[in-house]
Amino acid sequence: MKSGGKYNRKDFLKTIFLGSLILPFLQYCKKKGKSLLLKITETNHILGHQLWAKDFPKPTEEIHIKYLIVGGGISGLSACRFLRQNDNDDYLLLEMENYLGGNSSNGENKFSKFPLGAHYLPLPNKENTEIIDFLKECGIYLGDDENGDPVLDEYQLTFPQQERLFYKNSWQNDIVPQKGISAEAQKEFERFFKMMDGFREKKDSHGKYVFAIPVEDSSFEEPEFIQLEKMLFKSFLAVENFKSEELLWLLDYSCRDDYGLGIDYVSAWAGIHYFAGRKNNWSKKYKDQVFTWPEGNARLVKYLSKYTDGKYLSNHLVFDIRLNQNNVEVLSFDNVHKKTKKVIAEKVLLATPQFVNERIFKNRTAKLFNYVPWLLATVTLKNEFGGDEELAWDNVIYGSEGLGYIYDQHQNVNQIMGEKVITYYRSFSTDDCRKARRKLFSMKESELKSLVLDDLKKAHPLIEDFIIEIQFHKIGHAMIAPVPNHMSGKTAEAKQPIDEKIFFAHTDLSGISIFEEAFYQGIRTAKQMI
Repeated sequence: MKSGGKYNRKDFLKTIFLGSLILPFLQYCKKKGKSLLLKITETNHILGHQLWAKDFPKPTEEIHIKYLIVGGGISGLSACRFLRQNDNDDYLLLEMENYLGGNSSNGENKFSKFPLGAHYLPLPNKENTEIIDFLKECGIYLGDDENGDPVLDEYQLTFPQQERLFYKNSWQNDIVPQKGISAEAQKEFERFFKMMDGFREKKDSHGKYVFAIPVEDSSFEEPEFIQLEKMLFKSFLAVENFKSEELLWLLDYSCRDDYGLGIDYVSAWAGIHYFAGRKNNWSKKYKDQVFTWPEGNARLVKYLSKYTDGKYLSNHLVFDIRLNQNNVEVLSFDNVHKKTKKVIAEKVLLATPQFVNERIFKNRTAKLFNYVPWLLATVTLKNEFGGDEELAWDNVIYGSEGLGYIYDQHQNVNQIMGEKVITYYRSFSTDDCRKARRKLFSMKESELKSLVLDDLKKAHPLIEDFIIEIQFHKIGHAMIAPVPNHMSGKTAEAKQPIDEKIFFAHTDLSGISIFEEAFYQGIRTAKQMI
């Protein structure tokens, strides 16, 4: 959710060379005579949990539509875009929250916009033409130069310094540990990245990439790679005799960053996919950079949301779906007007996660789907924070329980001097995500404050003296985790439409919660539907 699979052997060798929401709660905490504002926001899990009881009033309004899309995350928005661009204008989108974008939403204070979830997009593989077309539509991809290399809007690419790591009591460029690592560790890094180079280019007997984005384009035919999906990444690394502390930390960090769970829990296939799925083959000039904005991927939501103009109802919770011979009846609770609406559609696309779908359909289950809870903390700091040191876009602390922080104003082209705004990310990497979720939602302001600041103080011991306010954002089901047997388990079955009238699209069906997968899922399902 915070950063992504973008490290390769070339990057490592280069760095070694260079280095040899719904209910806010407010509280003022007094420290040294100063006031610190703490605020908690959450997704609307309170409304969502009413799916358990389904104690809603009878419908008093009826809507007729050809296509109904349930869920306003990236998959649902992508489906709307596909319908509109293919001359299908008779559709409606329902969203439980009061905003679009799902985990790609954002907040804003008087100093900066900031992400409330996903906040960057890596350069796509050249084979992913649908994403590339979208980037052109958004004015991010401006065409090709005389050599056929893409020309990109550099104001939407990360500025220097892109990333840094707090390691052995000082900051270093890049996230791959460099300073003072042993010769044995260097050799392991080189061997690992060389192995990933091989996996990146590996194809099956039919010429299909073994590791691809979207995941559905990957090959699972060869027994060797089927086995990787059934074993833990940690086990694979042990078999391959990788044991360097620094390498294992980087791989664990990378998996927690993209999947929420570390090497102890994700499949070997997923761990390798992090490094091998992205081919770095679209642009020679920009391939080490990513697209990012102060508000994160909410900028991409803004581009997509134009396809919902006049076709979108927020604060609507779908709680029942009935399949008829000629249509589908959908019951939705309007949480603003406190009434139930019946939507009669020819076809329905559910861009909702499986833990929601199992509450709507009696014969569906989400037991094999592991959703990791996340905490974000957006911290507003006095301008003096950091002194003369330059904050990078991505700032990571070696050995930390968290995933570091993003400097939200890094991409502010106006370069307004003033207070600094950073967003700290933390996933809860554990074998019991339900327990972690309950614990997260039970934590109060003071507990969250200690959790975050104890981590940040490892690199910034005096940070508390500079804090103006902290906003905590809890996401209970932030992302799907690709644990062993996920791809070969229930995902194929869960993708199947019901009677060619009800269709399913979500990143949990891909097993990887990244923008490209959500975008693809919306297109895949919309194509099936029409």
